[in-house]
Order: sequence, then C-alpha cells, then structure tokens
Amino acid sequence: MVWGCLAANGVGNLHFCTGTIKAPDYIRVLEVNLRPSVQRLFGRKRYIFQQDNARPHTAKITKTWLRTKHVPVLEWPAASSNLSPIENIWRILKRKMAQRRPRNIQQLQGYLWQEWEKNSTDTLSRLVSSMPKRLVEVIRRKGDITSW
Repeated sequence: MVWGCLAANGVGNLHFCTGTIKAPDYIRVLEVNLRPSVQRLFGRKRYIFQQDNARPHTAKITKTWLRTKHVPVLEWPAASSNLSPIENIWRILKRKMAQRRPRNIQQLQGYLWQEWEKNSTDTLSRLVSSMPKRLVEVIRRKGDITSW
C-alpha cells in the first residue's frame, strides 16, 4: 500500500507500506507523515483531512487518535472513494508506472517518488477545487455512483 496526501498547492509525504495494514499500522503511518505534510502544505492555515472508508481509517482507535490529535476529518460517504482527488492522482501514477515499467519494488518506489513530486499545482488545484461539485453531485444522486 502507498499512503500519500495532497492539497491544491502541492503534495505531502509519500509512504510505502508492506503487508496487510490494520488500524495500528495506519496510525503509525499518520504519526510519521500527517503532521509534517500538513505543516508543509498548510503551515498554520486551517485544513480538512479526507480519507476513504477503508477499515483502518474507520476503526475506533483511528477515530480516537484523530480526535485526540485535533485532526479535522471530512465525513465521507460509504463506497465513494472515486470522489477523492487523490484517486485521480493514483490513476495518473498507475499509467505512468505502466509506461516506465519498473523491474522491482525498489525501482517502482523510486519512480513513484519521482512522479509524485512532479504533480503540478495546476492539476492539484483543479482536482481539489472540484470537490464542492463532486459532493453536490453525490447529494443530487442520493449517494449513487457519479461520473467522477
């Protein structure tokens, strides 16, 4: 699994995980990567953390950890991960990895780092600013699948 975060003005940390990720593993990823990413991207400005409804994200201990760390979390409807701007970035990275054809895990991780850092603020800004439209569309469709 790869964990990453982004904002309209850039990308945060990228973290590679091995094996099955459970809530305690996810919390460790957040402990190492979330605050530095938030500081890099937002400084002291307000932000909202968005994640999908994967089990480690919705586990009680994860929710408690986020609450105790005062991380503002966007409520996220079930089965709508395709709405998240980062899903668009993962698709772009997947295409780029298919073109670059890494031969092993180390090469894959190196290529991902290179491409992750190349994400343009134009692309990121466009994706993040589309969130209100995405959410309105989900509400309009009463939670049904959207074109995003």
